Amino acid sequence: MAKVLSVNLSKETGVVKKPIEKGEFIESYGLKNDAHAGDWHRQVSLLGQESVDKIRKLGLVDNLEPGIFAENILTEGITLHELAIGTRLRIGETIQEVTQIGKECHHGCEIFQKVGDCVMPREGIFTKVLKGGIVKEGDEITLIKEVE
Repeated sequence: MAKVLSVNLSKETGVVKKPIEKGEFIESYGLKNDAHAGDWHRQVSLLGQESVDKIRKLGLVDNLEPGIFAENILTEGITLHELAIGTRLRIGETIQEVTQIGKECHHGCEIFQKVGDCVMPREGIFTKVLKGGIVKEGDEITLIKEVE
């Protein structure tokens, strides 16, 4: 079963996000009070614990807390970067659509400086919120529309 391990928020871009108890995700906007939310295609960022574990194995940093790669949602049990653009996911009460896989890394960001490598540009994904609602740790993630 795929699930949410952590919901994370920051009020500024390019910084580590901090875990919160639950997040309110707003349709066509993203995570309430998050710096990356807005009317665009990268409203929410997701990263798998499996990707974080790859960096952990490199031994670059001892402490890889949730949010260290500026992900809004840390997941487990789903290979996010293999999902096709347009795939729809039910995450907690929300429905989100995959809009982008990976991103261009802006060099000199806090994440790269702290960790020495950033997996988000390679294996993180971005979604837009089609149906808003609450997402919290332990919520199930299900594919509701898979695109080939």
